Amino acid sequence: MEEVGLAYGLVKFLHLLLFVYWLGGDAGVYYSSRFVIDPKRSRDARLTAAKIFIELDMLPRYCLALMLTVGGVLAYYVGVPHLSWQLPLIIVLGPLWLWMVWAVHHYQGKPFGIKLAKIDLYFRWFMIAAIVVSVSYAFFVDGRLQPYPWLAAKLYIFATLILAGLLIRLKLPKFTDGFRTLATTGPTPESDQQMLDGMRTARPYVWYIWFGVAASALIGVLKLGAGG
Repeated sequence: MEEVGLAYGLVKFLHLLLFVYWLGGDAGVYYSSRFVIDPKRSRDARLTAAKIFIELDMLPRYCLALMLTVGGVLAYYVGVPHLSWQLPLIIVLGPLWLWMVWAVHHYQGKPFGIKLAKIDLYFRWFMIAAIVVSVSYAFFVDGRLQPYPWLAAKLYIFATLILAGLLIRLKLPKFTDGFRTLATTGPTPESDQQMLDGMRTARPYVWYIWFGVAASALIGVLKLGAGG
């Protein structure tokens, strides 16, 4: 019994750490991005801020990749019923997703990295659909999640967080084009405006991710409707 209690405590602790580092990492990315797009700062200062921005941005990406696995194992310890194949799949998902996030970044610009980035994109769309369909089935059809409406809500929110991340990708090409000019030939008024426009259009989705992560953590603490 003590072993189960220790395992549960460690998984719960890891779950909390993922929330902390996700929000903290995102806040750091947001803050450092302001230095990157600031035309009043020197080119070297902006490039240094960009290095911090890019590396720090990996932290929330890693947290997202691991969250479903850690949350799924935690739900198992809480007593949420899983189908026989679900828990092993959930456990394997996190490390594989984590590796893919790392590999996309590590091999960026190389043929393998470009191919893997496309796979990652399709995989995230698949995950959104899979989460919505599986949660809806477990809640509305076979009823396994009806005693755990708080968990269903967290999973729906998680799907929207993945979607928000994809929408950020769609809004960043302007920033990327402007930054490429900054890094290669130096900033111009046009490149500065591109970077500013790209960040400005992406920010609402960044704010939503902050709200969604915080709301998900609160729902997990309160567990509203548990046992209903």
